[in-house]
Amino acid sequence: MNFTQDLSMIELIVNASLVVKLVMALLAVVSLMSWYYIFRKGFAIRDARSKTDKFEREFWSGGDLTDLFQSIASNRQHSGALERVFEAGFREFAKLRGQKSLDAATTINSVRRAMRATYQREIDDLESHLAFLATVGSVSPYVGLFGTVWGIMHAFRGLANVSSATLAAVAPGIAEALVATAIGLFAAIPAVVAYNRFAHDLDRLAVRFESFMEEFSNILQRQVK
Repeated sequence: MNFTQDLSMIELIVNASLVVKLVMALLAVVSLMSWYYIFRKGFAIRDARSKTDKFEREFWSGGDLTDLFQSIASNRQHSGALERVFEAGFREFAKLRGQKSLDAATTINSVRRAMRATYQREIDDLESHLAFLATVGSVSPYVGLFGTVWGIMHAFRGLANVSSATLAAVAPGIAEALVATAIGLFAAIPAVVAYNRFAHDLDRLAVRFESFMEEFSNILQRQVK
């Protein structure tokens, strides 16, 4: 590296060693992917929360549950997660309540299992790609640190060919190496913040779903007594 060159960010990246460039490229790709999943997951959770609010207002408005079930079943592709949980439970209830051989406890337990299975699928779908964000947040700084260590080693090895070791001789190499750590942090920080936020939002949604399943089970239990 020319010691008198401009130490701008672009110059540091262009003149970095091959290994450091590969590390930077990897971190840049990972950062772009994490931002894609951040926006995608943010919209998905906001949509799930909006549809949950809408369904709860309809459910507790006192309307006929059969009409609500038919409305959801006929428009299932646009229904929300909690609506599909309700649909699974009511479908199981409608199938079993006409069977004289089954007591109330058996019917309600079957309804709860049906809702629980649908609930688990919906939560798993909402949690998809969160593990990727967690991995990016925990691993990216170390990948960037690897690039920094390698770059510093490369810079000091270059001093072997220099008659006098000065700060001007080693500064460009160290600076380009530190860029890798900066990019690693740039990739990690948004991923960590987004993961923590989404995990909190999903926990709150899961609590609302579980509360609804219990309340809905109690409503159905009163109907089969």
